[in-house]
Amino acid sequence: MSRQGPRDSLSPSGVAEVSTAVGEKQRSAASADERVPALTLISHPTATRAGARLLLDAVLGGRTVELSRNGPNFTRPGEPFGHPLADPFVSRIPIVFSPGETGFIRMRVGEAGTRVTVNDQLVTDCEFTREELAAGVPLDVAGRLVLLLHLASRQTDAPTHTLGMLGDSQGIQRVREHIQRIADLQVPVLVRGETGTGKELVAQAIHQHGPRQGGPFISVNLGAIPKELAAAELFGAQRGAFTGATRDREGFFRAAQGGTLFLDEVGEAPPEVQVMLLRVLETGELYPVGGSTPIKTDVRLIAATDSNLEEHIRDGRFKAPLLHRLSGYEIHLPPLRERREDLGELFRHFAQEELEAIGEAHRLTPRDPYAEPWLPASIALRLLRFAWPGNIRQLRNLARQLVIGSRGQSVLRLDPRLAGELETAVVASPPVAKPPAAVARRKSTEVTGEELLTALRQHQWDLKLTADRLGIPRSSIYDVIDKHPHIRRAGTLTAEEITSCHHACAGDLDAMVRRLEVSKRALNRRLKELGLSTRGS
Repeated sequence: MSRQGPRDSLSPSGVAEVSTAVGEKQRSAASADERVPALTLISHPTATRAGARLLLDAVLGGRTVELSRNGPNFTRPGEPFGHPLADPFVSRIPIVFSPGETGFIRMRVGEAGTRVTVNDQLVTDCEFTREELAAGVPLDVAGRLVLLLHLASRQTDAPTHTLGMLGDSQGIQRVREHIQRIADLQVPVLVRGETGTGKELVAQAIHQHGPRQGGPFISVNLGAIPKELAAAELFGAQRGAFTGATRDREGFFRAAQGGTLFLDEVGEAPPEVQVMLLRVLETGELYPVGGSTPIKTDVRLIAATDSNLEEHIRDGRFKAPLLHRLSGYEIHLPPLRERREDLGELFRHFAQEELEAIGEAHRLTPRDPYAEPWLPASIALRLLRFAWPGNIRQLRNLARQLVIGSRGQSVLRLDPRLAGELETAVVASPPVAKPPAAVARRKSTEVTGEELLTALRQHQWDLKLTADRLGIPRSSIYDVIDKHPHIRRAGTLTAEEITSCHHACAGDLDAMVRRLEVSKRALNRRLKELGLSTRGS
């Protein structure tokens, strides 16, 4: 966060075009990078709303987005309808997001509006860099909702299939795309990712959406098989091949015939197993332990690892040709700390499973809008700040413990042990910025007409913000406007001019402001005096 300014009461400024160099810079950035600012609900008093999103791509076009209790709507990708925040503790006075002057995006909060904190510090006027949005900025709104300000894909279409994976982060969208590209092919797949990221889930999705979905899916964890038995377990063994082999053993490869064999922790395969795996991949044949006759196999092989196999190769623990064969196509799973916008939806999903098991699913949809949120904002913030070394597996386990440990209570409570666990590995939070240097005060007579018009357009005809930007007293802004003949006030417009513009803009107040170039608040008052209805923020 690069700056924090004075606690000024903000009036609605609408969605207006900004013809400034800042707007041009933002538009250039948008064309170069399809990731746009977005707000994702991590927690909400209605817990089932976690994961809904509001794209702030209008900001990259030089416009503002006003967020209040009544709008805009948060939606899920691909869904045509959504809902506003609609919490009675969130003010109707908007939180305004606009292009940044020194940073990437600016957030302004009115003094009489909703209380917003970042990193436990109250903010009123601040800017965030692109790097901060890439990492994600948690916003505590009214002490009841937690939003993540982050970068998201412009893609708003729902995926053709979620493939059994929750989340709409760019990382998980890419994983889905990889699965859809590779599912109907027969090439081996190597799934890489940290422990607990869901590698077996990816393997199952490839199997279930490919031509082998009617065949068996066999999952084997090579790290859990004693090394001396690994070859027999995988490739089978003939009776008498080794001590204890009292009968023929089929092996996992033959059990998976016509289907998919998933080998987890493939980096733990013993050397002799690596040699046998390489032969199967190269020839499509295997030799059971103790056998001399090759057996044809028809198996789709998917391997997974959380190890650095290249390092294993350098150390002589893994064979380079085997890695080349296994990685016919690689899929990398992002760790949970890199897809924090998915945390709310994932936690809600795991918590709902536990709540349904104990008969308390009603906790997710409270009837009283004034009730304390079932997932307190303080806990949601802890979830966002935690680094999740165990990834999704760890999140599932923590959700289970939280739900069961709070059984019968109206809200979730952290016991000391869980609270301590969430403090052991914490990601860095954006620093709270220092207030910007004050704008040098000037005499109103020093302001040129061109300078005034540029400032008015930059601040969407908000007269108070324009005066602050120019460094002149707010009380003199009207005198400055009146002094310049090419800049008008809404009070000088004729009824015919307003009525004609209202008709041409179909009642869109924002469009009328852009066309007439007058204060939105003052124009809105004139429209009400004339009995003309409007639409727009």
